[in-house]
Amino acid sequence: MPARSLMFQGTGSDVGKSLIVAGLARAFTRRGLRVRPFKPQNMSNNAAVTEDGGEIGRAQALQARAACVPASVHMNPVLLKPQSMTGAQIVVQGRMRSSAKAAEYQQIKAGLMPDVLDSFERLRAEADLVLVEGAGSASEVNLRANDIANMGFARAAGVPVVLIGDIDRGGVIASLVGTQAVLDAADAAMIRGFVVNRFRGDPALFADGMALVAQRTGWAPLGLVPFLPEAAQLPAEDALALDDALPRRPGAAMRVAVPVLPRIANFDDLDPLIAEPAVEVIRVRPGEPLPGNAELVILPGSKATIADCIALREAGFDVDIAAHLRRGGAVLGLCGGYQMLGREIHDPDGIEGPPASTRGLGLLDVSTVLTGDKRLEAVQGRSADGAAFQGYEMHIGATEGPDRARPFARLSNGEAEGAISADGRVFGTYVHGLFAHDAQRAAWLARFAAGAPAIGYEARVEAALDALAAHLEAHLDLESLLRLSR
Repeated sequence: MPARSLMFQGTGSDVGKSLIVAGLARAFTRRGLRVRPFKPQNMSNNAAVTEDGGEIGRAQALQARAACVPASVHMNPVLLKPQSMTGAQIVVQGRMRSSAKAAEYQQIKAGLMPDVLDSFERLRAEADLVLVEGAGSASEVNLRANDIANMGFARAAGVPVVLIGDIDRGGVIASLVGTQAVLDAADAAMIRGFVVNRFRGDPALFADGMALVAQRTGWAPLGLVPFLPEAAQLPAEDALALDDALPRRPGAAMRVAVPVLPRIANFDDLDPLIAEPAVEVIRVRPGEPLPGNAELVILPGSKATIADCIALREAGFDVDIAAHLRRGGAVLGLCGGYQMLGREIHDPDGIEGPPASTRGLGLLDVSTVLTGDKRLEAVQGRSADGAAFQGYEMHIGATEGPDRARPFARLSNGEAEGAISADGRVFGTYVHGLFAHDAQRAAWLARFAAGAPAIGYEARVEAALDALAAHLEAHLDLESLLRLSR
């Protein structure tokens, strides 16, 4: 029998849809149900490699983990990876299909609905319950034509909807009632209930608010979810998280400076370092100098390496990084950041935009050509210092040059990976997820006298998922959610 399904849409972006689906996936899995997460269309440059050899949004990989199943390309059949303010790569069922400007995509997306429904049916065939996450805001009626992410999908697949509002932003009553007001009547009829998320204070003070929304809309009030601090321990997917303040640790034994470039990708690589109490991670925006007391500068991944490399120089970060190295500091480039550390980057086929080349920082004697198929692969091995790691590669292009003779790591299949400079202070690697492995993170902390890791990162994520599931079980009506699903 095909699985039951229920969709969670939001009054806006970053209202907590992803975490609520993750928490419910863990809660229903603990009740013995076979649960699968599903997001028809996602837009994110934080992606994960799946067991079936593709890529999906990081949030769906976390939701799969919450459901205790391997991540699959069918959990996020359409992934948009922004390359500029107006254009993005279009990844369909795990593989890049094309690129398009925003206006062009509005015409393309209708043709993607068969892929979306195919993936949805595949998941339904192997599950008892499919928890579907919408994208952005349910009230974006200007984008309703050909929609595959919210009400367009809900109606095509016959999936009832629960609407989530975020009270922490203010105006939650207006956002919930207003969503019904602007929706087409047939779309509004798909919504069966609502949830108010991130409440702080005495829940009794909002009882009248819940009743008012229910009265105005006719939707079932399914729960008022208090703010949960442990949720911050789970990886963020939305780039809006880059605006969140990081913990200040003036007495930290290790300071890590991270230039934030316009097309930053897979910034969750840094989460395990941010969680370490002996480490202070400092995001540095263009126009700000790199802190002079940092021991390590990390250049994260990028969705458009040439454009970000140019932006890095325009911001003066190249001068700051050179000064950092003269003071005896170290530099680590991850994926696109690794490519920027080399002498040159070439994109002869226009994979990331118009065909172009640019000079890199010249801190590693390597060059990169962005051609060939995208490498999407889980990897494990040991870095040059002998520390073990597990992670994944997700990149286009080949990087070669003399510094490759000093590889950053050896993969388990014997392959040399990455490069290290002759003075041993500049490192480049294509491996994402390095710091999530406790042994690898311990080696980096030891290198800068920051002591042993204070946390077990993977265990911390599992504990946070369990806490989130228990929190939602306490504050949402799970039995009503199951009854609403169909």
